[in-house]
Amino acid sequence: MERVCSQCHAVLAEETKGDWCPACGGALVERAEPPQDPAHAAPRAEVDHRGIVLPRRHALGGIITPQ
Repeated sequence: MERVCSQCHAVLAEETKGDWCPACGGALVERAEPPQDPAHAAPRAEVDHRGIVLPRRHALGGIITPQ
């Protein structure tokens, strides 16, 4: 399960403590993580100082957004 802010949709890291979003103060909800294909395993997520998971970046620059 991953924790997501119901207001700003920020994804929090598993080790982040609290029941509110550190970015906007919104309530956190838990949702099931989408199934991962082992052939397309993502590298470890980068987490900022607030405990929010940052978007993945492409090797050539830019942010990778989900479809």
